[in-house]
Amino acid sequence: MKENKKIYFASDAHLGLPSYEKSLEREKLLVKWLDEIKIDASEIYLLGDIFDFWYEYKKVIPRGFTRFLGKISELTDKGIAVYFFTGNHDLWITDYLPKETGVILHREPVTKIINGKKFFLAHGDGLGPGDRGYKRLKKIFTSPILHWLFSRIHPNAAFSIAHKWSNSSREAKGLVAESFKGVDKENLVVFAKEELKYEHFDYMIFGHRHVPIVLQLEDNCQFVNLGDWITHFTYAVFDGDKLELKEYR
Repeated sequence: MKENKKIYFASDAHLGLPSYEKSLEREKLLVKWLDEIKIDASEIYLLGDIFDFWYEYKKVIPRGFTRFLGKISELTDKGIAVYFFTGNHDLWITDYLPKETGVILHREPVTKIINGKKFFLAHGDGLGPGDRGYKRLKKIFTSPILHWLFSRIHPNAAFSIAHKWSNSSREAKGLVAESFKGVDKENLVVFAKEELKYEHFDYMIFGHRHVPIVLQLEDNCQFVNLGDWITHFTYAVFDGDKLELKEYR
Protein backbone atom coordinates (compact mmCIF):
# COMPACT_ATOMS: atom_id res chain seq x y z
CA MET A 1 0.00 0.00 0.00
CA LYS A 2 1.44 3.33 -1.07
CA GLU A 3 2.36 5.89 1.57
CA ASN A 4 -0.36 8.44 2.38
CA LYS A 5 -2.87 6.53 0.29
CA LYS A 6 -6.18 5.05 1.42
CA ILE A 7 -8.60 2.34 0.34
CA TYR A 8 -12.31 3.07 0.14
CA PHE A 9 -15.38 0.83 0.28
CA ALA A 10 -19.02 1.56 -0.59
CA SER A 11 -22.11 -0.35 -1.71
CA ASP A 12 -25.83 -0.28 -2.41
CA ALA A 13 -26.41 2.97 -4.26
CA HIS A 14 -29.23 1.36 -6.26
CA LEU A 15 -28.93 3.99 -8.98
CA GLY A 16 -32.17 4.14 -10.92
CA LEU A 17 -34.35 3.85 -7.80
CA PRO A 18 -37.03 5.05 -7.16
CA SER A 19 -37.33 7.70 -9.91
CA TYR A 20 -35.08 9.43 -12.41
CA GLU A 21 -35.01 12.66 -10.40
CA LYS A 22 -34.23 11.12 -7.00
CA SER A 23 -31.71 8.72 -8.49
CA LEU A 24 -29.93 11.58 -10.23
CA GLU A 25 -29.60 13.45 -6.92
CA ARG A 26 -27.92 10.46 -5.32
CA GLU A 27 -25.78 9.80 -8.40
CA LYS A 28 -24.44 13.36 -8.26
CA LEU A 29 -23.65 12.93 -4.57
CA LEU A 30 -21.87 9.62 -5.21
CA VAL A 31 -19.85 11.20 -8.02
CA LYS A 32 -18.96 14.15 -5.76
CA TRP A 33 -17.64 11.70 -3.15
CA LEU A 34 -15.62 9.81 -5.76
CA ASP A 35 -14.17 13.08 -7.02
CA GLU A 36 -13.10 14.07 -3.50
CA ILE A 37 -11.47 10.77 -2.58
CA LYS A 38 -9.45 10.50 -5.80
CA ILE A 39 -6.81 12.68 -4.13
CA ASP A 40 -5.68 9.92 -1.78
CA ALA A 41 -7.40 6.75 -3.03
CA SER A 42 -5.21 3.89 -4.21
CA GLU A 43 -8.10 1.43 -4.53
CA ILE A 44 -11.90 1.65 -4.42
CA TYR A 45 -14.15 -1.34 -3.73
CA LEU A 46 -17.79 -1.09 -4.77
CA LEU A 47 -19.44 -4.05 -3.07
CA GLY A 48 -22.57 -4.60 -5.10
CA ASP A 49 -25.96 -3.16 -6.04
CA ILE A 50 -24.50 0.09 -7.30
CA PHE A 51 -27.25 -0.13 -9.93
CA ASP A 52 -30.79 -1.09 -9.03
CA PHE A 53 -30.95 -2.94 -12.33
CA TRP A 54 -28.44 -3.66 -15.05
CA TYR A 55 -28.63 -5.90 -18.09
CA GLU A 56 -26.38 -5.91 -21.12
CA TYR A 57 -27.37 -6.89 -24.61
CA LYS A 58 -24.64 -7.27 -27.20
CA LYS A 59 -25.30 -3.73 -28.48
CA VAL A 60 -27.58 -2.21 -25.80
CA ILE A 61 -27.12 -1.17 -22.15
CA PRO A 62 -29.49 0.69 -19.78
CA ARG A 63 -29.68 4.42 -20.41
CA GLY A 64 -28.49 6.89 -17.79
CA PHE A 65 -25.74 6.83 -15.13
CA THR A 66 -23.39 8.79 -17.43
CA ARG A 67 -21.96 10.90 -14.61
CA PHE A 68 -21.09 7.86 -12.54
CA LEU A 69 -19.67 5.88 -15.47
CA GLY A 70 -17.63 8.86 -16.59
CA LYS A 71 -16.18 9.41 -13.10
CA ILE A 72 -15.26 5.73 -12.74
CA SER A 73 -13.53 5.86 -16.12
CA GLU A 74 -11.62 8.96 -15.04
CA LEU A 75 -10.44 7.24 -11.86
CA THR A 76 -9.22 4.10 -13.61
CA ASP A 77 -7.52 6.22 -16.28
CA LYS A 78 -5.60 7.88 -13.43
CA GLY A 79 -4.41 4.48 -12.23
CA ILE A 80 -6.82 4.07 -9.31
CA ALA A 81 -7.98 0.46 -9.18
CA VAL A 82 -11.77 0.17 -8.95
CA TYR A 83 -13.14 -3.24 -7.96
CA PHE A 84 -16.78 -3.71 -8.89
CA PHE A 85 -18.71 -6.52 -7.19
CA THR A 86 -22.03 -7.65 -8.59
CA GLY A 87 -24.97 -7.69 -6.18
CA ASN A 88 -28.39 -9.25 -6.35
CA HIS A 89 -29.78 -6.32 -8.36
CA ASP A 90 -26.97 -5.96 -10.91
CA LEU A 91 -25.83 -9.57 -11.22
CA TRP A 92 -26.24 -9.53 -15.02
CA ILE A 93 -23.27 -7.24 -15.59
CA THR A 94 -20.94 -8.86 -18.13
CA ASP A 95 -18.10 -7.21 -20.04
CA TYR A 96 -19.28 -3.65 -20.73
CA LEU A 97 -18.07 -2.06 -17.48
CA PRO A 98 -14.63 -3.73 -17.49
CA LYS A 99 -14.04 -2.85 -21.16
CA GLU A 100 -15.43 0.69 -21.15
CA THR A 101 -14.68 1.95 -17.64
CA GLY A 102 -11.73 -0.20 -16.61
CA VAL A 103 -13.24 -1.67 -13.45
CA ILE A 104 -12.16 -5.08 -12.18
CA LEU A 105 -15.28 -7.23 -11.95
CA HIS A 106 -15.97 -9.74 -9.15
CA ARG A 107 -18.96 -12.06 -8.94
CA GLU A 108 -17.91 -13.99 -5.84
CA PRO A 109 -16.49 -13.08 -2.40
CA VAL A 110 -12.82 -12.11 -2.40
CA THR A 111 -10.12 -12.75 0.20
CA LYS A 112 -7.25 -10.31 0.02
CA ILE A 113 -4.21 -9.21 2.01
CA ILE A 114 -3.93 -5.42 2.20
CA ASN A 115 -0.98 -3.92 4.06
CA GLY A 116 -0.59 -7.09 6.10
CA LYS A 117 -4.29 -7.26 7.04
CA LYS A 118 -6.54 -10.04 5.79
CA PHE A 119 -9.84 -8.91 4.27
CA PHE A 120 -12.97 -10.85 3.34
CA LEU A 121 -15.03 -8.82 0.86
CA ALA A 122 -18.48 -9.65 -0.50
CA HIS A 123 -21.82 -8.14 -1.37
CA GLY A 124 -23.44 -10.64 0.98
CA ASP A 125 -26.54 -11.86 -0.82
CA GLY A 126 -27.19 -15.55 -0.26
CA LEU A 127 -24.56 -15.91 2.46
CA GLY A 128 -25.39 -17.32 5.88
CA PRO A 129 -28.42 -19.28 7.05
CA GLY A 130 -31.98 -18.86 5.85
CA ASP A 131 -33.21 -16.90 2.83
CA ARG A 132 -33.75 -20.17 0.94
CA GLY A 133 -36.24 -18.60 -1.45
CA TYR A 134 -33.68 -16.05 -2.63
CA LYS A 135 -30.95 -18.68 -2.91
CA ARG A 136 -33.14 -20.73 -5.23
CA LEU A 137 -34.04 -17.60 -7.18
CA LYS A 138 -30.38 -16.65 -7.58
CA LYS A 139 -29.61 -20.03 -9.13
CA ILE A 140 -32.35 -19.39 -11.65
CA PHE A 141 -31.24 -15.82 -12.37
CA THR A 142 -27.62 -16.87 -12.93
CA SER A 143 -28.62 -19.68 -15.26
CA PRO A 144 -27.10 -19.30 -18.76
CA ILE A 145 -30.37 -20.56 -20.19
CA LEU A 146 -32.43 -17.83 -18.51
CA HIS A 147 -29.82 -15.26 -19.54
CA TRP A 148 -30.13 -16.40 -23.16
CA LEU A 149 -33.95 -16.39 -23.04
CA PHE A 150 -34.06 -12.90 -21.50
CA SER A 151 -31.73 -11.60 -24.20
CA ARG A 152 -34.31 -12.64 -26.81
CA ILE A 153 -36.79 -10.09 -25.40
CA HIS A 154 -36.75 -6.60 -26.91
CA PRO A 155 -34.84 -4.23 -24.57
CA ASN A 156 -37.83 -1.91 -24.04
CA ALA A 157 -39.97 -4.79 -22.82
CA ALA A 158 -37.15 -6.50 -20.92
CA PHE A 159 -36.15 -3.37 -19.00
CA SER A 160 -39.80 -2.63 -18.20
CA ILE A 161 -40.26 -6.12 -16.74
CA ALA A 162 -37.06 -5.83 -14.73
CA HIS A 163 -37.92 -2.42 -13.29
CA LYS A 164 -41.37 -3.61 -12.20
CA TRP A 165 -39.76 -6.53 -10.37
CA SER A 166 -37.09 -4.30 -8.84
CA ASN A 167 -39.63 -1.74 -7.66
CA SER A 168 -41.40 -4.44 -5.67
CA SER A 169 -38.25 -5.11 -3.63
CA ARG A 170 -37.62 -3.92 -0.08
CA GLU A 171 -35.42 -1.04 -1.27
CA ALA A 172 -38.27 0.47 -3.29
CA LYS A 173 -40.94 0.40 -0.59
CA GLY A 174 -40.65 3.96 0.57
CA LEU A 175 -36.87 3.77 0.91
CA VAL A 176 -37.33 3.06 4.60
CA ALA A 177 -34.05 2.48 6.42
CA GLU A 178 -33.37 -1.06 7.59
CA SER A 179 -32.60 -1.70 11.26
CA PHE A 180 -30.11 -3.95 13.03
CA LYS A 181 -31.75 -7.26 14.00
CA GLY A 182 -29.23 -8.32 16.63
CA VAL A 183 -26.06 -10.40 16.37
CA ASP A 184 -27.79 -13.78 16.38
CA LYS A 185 -30.40 -12.75 13.79
CA GLU A 186 -28.17 -11.04 11.25
CA ASN A 187 -27.39 -13.69 8.62
CA LEU A 188 -24.13 -12.05 7.59
CA VAL A 189 -22.90 -11.84 11.17
CA VAL A 190 -23.77 -15.52 11.68
CA PHE A 191 -21.95 -16.31 8.43
CA ALA A 192 -18.88 -14.32 9.49
CA LYS A 193 -18.68 -15.98 12.89
CA GLU A 194 -18.89 -19.41 11.26
CA GLU A 195 -16.12 -18.56 8.77
CA LEU A 196 -13.88 -17.38 11.59
CA LYS A 197 -13.93 -20.88 13.06
CA TYR A 198 -11.85 -22.05 10.10
CA GLU A 199 -9.93 -18.99 8.89
CA HIS A 200 -8.76 -15.74 10.45
CA PHE A 201 -9.71 -12.38 8.96
CA ASP A 202 -8.85 -8.96 10.28
CA TYR A 203 -11.80 -7.38 8.46
CA MET A 204 -14.97 -8.84 6.95
CA ILE A 205 -16.79 -6.23 4.89
CA PHE A 206 -20.23 -6.63 3.32
CA GLY A 207 -23.01 -4.67 1.64
CA HIS A 208 -26.54 -5.91 0.97
CA ARG A 209 -28.17 -5.20 4.36
CA HIS A 210 -28.37 -1.39 3.99
CA VAL A 211 -27.48 -1.03 7.68
CA PRO A 212 -24.22 0.62 8.82
CA ILE A 213 -22.75 -1.89 11.28
CA VAL A 214 -19.38 -2.22 12.99
CA LEU A 215 -18.88 -5.18 15.31
CA GLN A 216 -15.86 -6.69 16.98
CA LEU A 217 -16.01 -10.46 16.51
CA GLU A 218 -13.90 -13.32 17.78
CA ASP A 219 -10.22 -13.61 16.96
CA ASN A 220 -9.87 -9.81 16.78
CA CYS A 221 -11.94 -9.56 13.58
CA GLN A 222 -13.89 -6.43 12.71
CA PHE A 223 -17.22 -7.00 10.96
CA VAL A 224 -18.45 -4.13 8.83
CA ASN A 225 -21.65 -3.63 6.88
CA LEU A 226 -21.33 -0.60 4.66
CA GLY A 227 -24.90 0.68 4.90
CA ASP A 228 -26.08 2.28 1.67
CA TRP A 229 -26.31 5.39 -0.50
CA ILE A 230 -30.09 5.62 -0.24
CA THR A 231 -30.72 6.72 3.34
CA HIS A 232 -27.35 6.47 5.14
CA PHE A 233 -24.71 7.58 2.59
CA THR A 234 -21.99 5.65 4.42
CA TYR A 235 -18.64 4.27 3.36
CA ALA A 236 -15.54 2.71 4.91
CA VAL A 237 -11.96 3.85 4.60
CA PHE A 238 -8.77 1.93 5.42
CA ASP A 239 -5.60 3.98 5.96
CA GLY A 240 -3.25 1.00 6.22
CA ASP A 241 -3.58 0.80 9.98
CA LYS A 242 -7.26 1.03 10.89
CA LEU A 243 -10.64 0.92 9.17
CA GLU A 244 -13.43 3.41 9.87
CA LEU A 245 -17.06 3.63 8.80
CA LYS A 246 -18.02 7.20 7.93
CA GLU A 247 -21.03 9.16 6.69
CA TYR A 248 -20.85 11.44 3.66
CA ARG A 249 -23.08 14.50 3.58
